[in-house]
Amino acid sequence: MSRYRPPSAKQSRYITPQGARKMREELDQLWTVERPRVTQEVADAAAQGDRSENAEYIYGKRRLREIDRRVRFLTKRLEELVIVTEPPSAPNRVFFGAWVTLEDEDGNQIEYRIVGPDEFDVSAGKISMDSPVARALMGKTLDDEVTVRRPKGDIVYTIVAIRYES
Repeated sequence: MSRYRPPSAKQSRYITPQGARKMREELDQLWTVERPRVTQEVADAAAQGDRSENAEYIYGKRRLREIDRRVRFLTKRLEELVIVTEPPSAPNRVFFGAWVTLEDEDGNQIEYRIVGPDEFDVSAGKISMDSPVARALMGKTLDDEVTVRRPKGDIVYTIVAIRYES
């Protein structure tokens, strides 16, 4: 078995102001609070003597590597993101940042917000613009029918409402 992993698909570069703020807060938390705390714990564990059998030292170093990896990722990702602050010129069409209310064939309604891949949270109703549902919705207008391909079969939604936050 090889260690080769195919490269991941390129993600979209768009993010909402709320998503960018959340990522900056996480970066700040890691850099100013977590990393200094863990660094101090590692220093204290190293002062106890034999590092080869010191679990606190070993796991502290591992946690430092995890923090550094996440800090590098967040820093690099924040540099390449485009923060979308303005609603589109055509508010009656589905684009990035839209809250879309959908109705399925059984009359059940569900609301999604189309956000960037770094901030999606299905339980909060936020779906990535790279997801199959969002791709099917992009550019559609009110009362359009949208077919979404799923592993267990296609589903047809009707767009009931589109809104943007200012």
